[in-house]
Amino acid sequence: MRMDRVFGIVPAGPGVAAFLWGTGFVIGVIIIGVAVIFAMLGYQAKHTTFVLTGAGLKIGPGLYSRFIPKERIDAAGVKVVNLELEKDYLPKWRTNGAALPGLSAGWFRLANREKALLFITDKKSVVYIPTLDGYAVMASLRDADEFAGLLKRNR
Repeated sequence: MRMDRVFGIVPAGPGVAAFLWGTGFVIGVIIIGVAVIFAMLGYQAKHTTFVLTGAGLKIGPGLYSRFIPKERIDAAGVKVVNLELEKDYLPKWRTNGAALPGLSAGWFRLANREKALLFITDKKSVVYIPTLDGYAVMASLRDADEFAGLLKRNR
């Protein structure tokens, strides 16, 4: 005669279940948040624009959107740099942003220790825009030479 008997575990207390549900919820929120940030960076990598107006420079849309009044731009220091040749301007320390293959976006410290807001997708053609507020903006732009020239004349 064969007899099968099943013996179950004594259920854990209510604190264990609450902890597991709470932890699962927090991890889920973090995962969704990270996914949203990556989606925003992906969008920004293709859609950020740099608009020169009579009042200054408008950067956006995206996480690092801003308006820089023309009075706060050091127009004399604006130039186009090739980061493969001019190593002092290479991003070295990321302080708030993303450093991915083909994209550096956000706040960085450069090799020369300067603080910079980066929008770099191509290291060979980067417009360097110093400001009077203790940081520079660096961006890979189509027609970088034309943009730099207009920015210098937009004093």
